[in-house]
Amino acid sequence: MSDTVHDGPRAGSRVPPGTAGRPARARSEPIDELARDWDACVAAAVHPDEIAALLESDGLSDERIRERYGVKDSFALAERLYERVPRRHPEPDGPPPEPWRIGLAGCLLRGLLFALPGFAYVLGAPLLAGPPGATGLPAGTRTLLAGALCGWAWNQGLAHRAYSWLGLGDRPAARRCLLLGTPAGMLFGTLVALAVSGTGHPAALAFTVGQSCYLGASGVLLVMGRERVLLAALSPMTAGAVMASVHPVPAPVRLLLLLASLTAVCVLGLLEVAPALTNPFSHTRVESAACAGPVSPRPLASLPYAVFGLAGGVLVEYAALGDALAGGGHGVPAAVALTLSMGPAEWLLYRFRGGGLAALRAGGTARAFRRATVRTLAGCLGCYLTALLVLVLVVTVAWPATQPPAGARLAGLLALGVVLWTGLLLQSFGAVLGATAVCCAAALAQTLALATHAGRPPTVALAVCGTAALAQTALVCVTLGRATAHR
Repeated sequence: MSDTVHDGPRAGSRVPPGTAGRPARARSEPIDELARDWDACVAAAVHPDEIAALLESDGLSDERIRERYGVKDSFALAERLYERVPRRHPEPDGPPPEPWRIGLAGCLLRGLLFALPGFAYVLGAPLLAGPPGATGLPAGTRTLLAGALCGWAWNQGLAHRAYSWLGLGDRPAARRCLLLGTPAGMLFGTLVALAVSGTGHPAALAFTVGQSCYLGASGVLLVMGRERVLLAALSPMTAGAVMASVHPVPAPVRLLLLLASLTAVCVLGLLEVAPALTNPFSHTRVESAACAGPVSPRPLASLPYAVFGLAGGVLVEYAALGDALAGGGHGVPAAVALTLSMGPAEWLLYRFRGGGLAALRAGGTARAFRRATVRTLAGCLGCYLTALLVLVLVVTVAWPATQPPAGARLAGLLALGVVLWTGLLLQSFGAVLGATAVCCAAALAQTLALATHAGRPPTVALAVCGTAALAQTALVCVTLGRATAHR
């Protein structure tokens, strides 16, 4: 690499139109002047595309670039600048900033909150007792699963929209979004459960209505950062489930404890969005410095996140019910372990983002940055799989009359963990379409395989999730191996 100004075009190089009669130095001087003016920005760039983005943001059109600098567009000019300025990354005074640092305890708390609602099924099991269905599953299982899937999908999309408002610094708009969207999601889940259950299993239908209300209200508290409040609201149900595991609890007491936690969560969720009740239909205008006019998150932008939540929920439910569908045991502890692992998963997502920034500071070339990113990805993914494996073993030992998964079951579960974690990672970078496509394809393939009895559920899960894990890991390496994705 050299910053020497050449007196003429190199052999085989293309001469821009209209510049053949001009001296080479006349074309180089404006580029040299631009390189001096933008020295710090160009020197810190890992790839010429970063410089091209800066040129475009500065308002340099391709026509102006051709007239002034004698190259065809911003990318060609960026390459010239990248060649002229040596790479260097000046270190700031003091320790480098770490905007992606987050405490592990908070992430573990969120993972616990994702798993604690499972105690509701333990506490309410006697209330849902009935003859098994045609598939051998407990009574009302289809109703509960349909309501849960609708809730996961709806609340994933709604949470993304609310977070988008929070990202714009408009907390009142986020509250209004939750105020209008949460009741709609509750109603949607209830109607779907009613359509699935029909007139049968009234207890399961009532339980599903409560489940829909909980998913909506707890989503409000999680989005607004009220994790400790939600934990306190779930304490009656949690205490009742623990008590029921060591001593029989009468059915009325079980119902009372379930209703106590559900009521507390719903009331607290309503109080959180209560300030928006004063004017729920007002339109919020957020002015952006980058463009003229109001900025508002597009509703359709949240749709891929909702579909991803649906596909991920289908895969997790298959992990829990795959063995039961085959008539041999159940995989509920595996699903519990997956849910608990979302705490370490979230913390590792932040670690990856921090590692990406560190690679930007340290990398001198695009190839060096890509290698550092792949190493960070491998380290984070290895830590997540280790945490998932430990959780599977711990939950299995604590769960009554359950054998630890082995062979295809364990491998399929770990592959599903890779799919979920890499999908969340792509989401965090805004690359949700690729993650959604892979997860939807995996969910559809597993559904068709099980519906046609194409193989044993553990084998099917391993084949489908293993393929999806490889595809999504490759997508992460391609997408996040570019320095511009981390800016």
